[in-house]
Amino acid sequence: MKYPANKILLIATRQIGDVLLVTPLLRSLHRAYPRAVIDVLVYDNKGGMLEGNPDCNAIISVAEHPNFEEYKILLKQIFRRYDLAISTLGGDRPLIYALLAAPKRISIVPPRRWQDAWKRWVVQAFLELDNQKTHTVIQNLKLADLLGIARCYELVVPQSIDSFEVLEQLLPFAWQTQPFSVLHLMPMWHYKRWTLTGWGQLVHYLTQAGLRVVLTGGGGEQETAFIRDPLLNMPDTVINLAGQLRFSDVAQLIRACQVYIGPDTAVTHLAAATGAPTVALYGPTNPLKWAPWPNDYALDKTPFKHKGTQQVANVLLVQGRGRCVPCHQEGCERHKQSSSRCLEELDSTTVIEAIEASIDWMKNENKPCPKA
Repeated sequence: MKYPANKILLIATRQIGDVLLVTPLLRSLHRAYPRAVIDVLVYDNKGGMLEGNPDCNAIISVAEHPNFEEYKILLKQIFRRYDLAISTLGGDRPLIYALLAAPKRISIVPPRRWQDAWKRWVVQAFLELDNQKTHTVIQNLKLADLLGIARCYELVVPQSIDSFEVLEQLLPFAWQTQPFSVLHLMPMWHYKRWTLTGWGQLVHYLTQAGLRVVLTGGGGEQETAFIRDPLLNMPDTVINLAGQLRFSDVAQLIRACQVYIGPDTAVTHLAAATGAPTVALYGPTNPLKWAPWPNDYALDKTPFKHKGTQQVANVLLVQGRGRCVPCHQEGCERHKQSSSRCLEELDSTTVIEAIEASIDWMKNENKPCPKA
């Protein structure tokens, strides 16, 4: 049923890419409650994907592991300030935040375990988590179904009014007219990485094919060091913008490129949402649950199959090699800093073929390459 609400809190305390994947639900709420104030609760420094989002009134941030003082600050911000709280997670703290924030609550909850029974008791409606076969976007939108409101399947990319000027200052070529590619080399976790050898071969191929290469990435010391060494062996025409762009700037950049290539990371999800030809390099990750959501995809069906290199709309997902792929684990050693043999054995020839297929798809669709 649709609960009456003038103020809504949407709880999305996960990583940056997950915040982007909640934007279809956020848009669904905004269209169903056009006069309501809708705030989003995220982790500190994870709200960049909501910059300029017209469906969001305010972003409330909380530390991933708050101390007592941080809890007090959050409590002042949310305690009984909302009519309806919606949690996209089934963890303890998101449910407690919802309980504190509003008298009416709906949430995703974990599969039945006695220790989680209270989570079903404190909400008016719930949806059991499917962490295997249901894509995260669809899982979130099933919360809209609980409210009896129409689904909107569109991922809403971040935007800033000055992104064009930012790119004009940073890019030393006519990026609006000259063909270029965007590469994102480093994901958050080691087990999602492709090889530096592969990236180097890819850069030389793209350069010889007449595409300028622009690198994106975070500004952290580890990521800067990861990119620094390969740059020494790359053509002088490669432009490294790692650490210099907001997500809104990255979206504007990718929207104008001929092809984007990246691993399982938030920027790859963002690239898919812009409509640009997107080549996603996946290894252990389950594509049924976490594949990039293709632009203009609006079906109640997970876009990608469990196994195999495959294309859906503007997204071409290249899966690493191995019978065990995808294992749904954190690499071969089962931890975030593990290596993943399936990605280490993925050769650049396979990725280059995917790039060519992705660009051909755009031409065959008779779509101009997206421009700023």
